[in-house]
Amino acid sequence: MALLRRFSVLVVGLLLLASDAAAALSEHRLKAVFLFNFTRFVEWPPSAFAAPDSPFVIGVFGRDPFGSDLDEVARGETVNGRQLLIRRVQTVQDGAACQILFIPEAERANLDEILAALTRSNTLTVSDLDGAAQRGAMIRLITDHDKVRLRINVESARAAGLMISSKLLRASEIVTTADGN
Repeated sequence: MALLRRFSVLVVGLLLLASDAAAALSEHRLKAVFLFNFTRFVEWPPSAFAAPDSPFVIGVFGRDPFGSDLDEVARGETVNGRQLLIRRVQTVQDGAACQILFIPEAERANLDEILAALTRSNTLTVSDLDGAAQRGAMIRLITDHDKVRLRINVESARAAGLMISSKLLRASEIVTTADGN
């Protein structure tokens, strides 16, 4: 009987681990879809691209939390006639060459440095870090009960020469550098 009870506990534990992994995977897939959809609701100036035929690049800074999810969401897609590429970047200079740059939790200690280095670029900065919008990131993804909500720092986006659609703004919480999370 004790052996059966231990086996049951082991099976339940494995099921819980599997459901946690599935939930984490779906959260990253959902965030990947949001990153892709930002391409539809933000306008970049021509100066955001090195050439008229340059690809549209979504970058992930540092350690990538998406695995293959972001690649799968973007596979075969274009943005305003431009090929869509996903890049993993390790330097701010490489991040400045992206139209969208996701800054994950692993970069918490470097967020201010990354944002400061990108102030002269046309890069849409997106993060899921607490306080990211207050610190100058343009969009913060907030996961709340299997839903993603947005906090948008319009001032930061305008300073980068980006125009965010009113459709996206209506569905978001607008914050400023002084009061955002």
